Amino acid sequence: MARAQFQKGQKVWVECVGAWAHIEKVRPVWAKGFDEPVRVTYDVGLGREFLPHELLLPGDDADQQAGDHWRLMRGRNKWQAPEDCLHHPHPGTYPIVVTDEADWGGWRVPGAEYDRDPEKIEFQARLIAAAPRLMKLAEAMRDAVAESPEDAPPEMRRLAREAEAALKSIREVLRTVDVSEPASPGPMTAGSASPARERAA
Repeated sequence: MARAQFQKGQKVWVECVGAWAHIEKVRPVWAKGFDEPVRVTYDVGLGREFLPHELLLPGDDADQQAGDHWRLMRGRNKWQAPEDCLHHPHPGTYPIVVTDEADWGGWRVPGAEYDRDPEKIEFQARLIAAAPRLMKLAEAMRDAVAESPEDAPPEMRRLAREAEAALKSIREVLRTVDVSEPASPGPMTAGSASPARERAA
């Protein structure tokens, strides 16, 4: 079932018009036999109603200054008509996580994968879009505990260690070992057997 993504009075960018507007009316579209709306459209005072994927929210200046441009957008579903996918959370669209200042680049899934479990994919999209903020939160918690660990409760120290481990797994890139190349032998020490001697034993 469809859920409203914007609220009345909210400022939005109307992509196809190239102009800012405000949501004047939120219009749910009902279908017989359904308890919830199958689609939600928005009246922004430009002569017709718009679907969610045609509208964008203004970016957060603080996030953009920090280099975080990740945001959740909606793409038009080209492989299914809205009436053929009423079981999707937002019929006629699919989530795209954009990680560039321009409206391209990032994360999306094939149509068949989205159709198999749209709720799961919608959750993944929201989680990925929130990742930079969650990372900053983990850094802030780690740093706050590191300033005065003796004053932090044991549970906060444990959480700070987990945050540090998660951050380390993001930042550190492990070097892969090429198994086709023989490993360079280390220095022989007294009492260490040579490979030939080990084979003979």
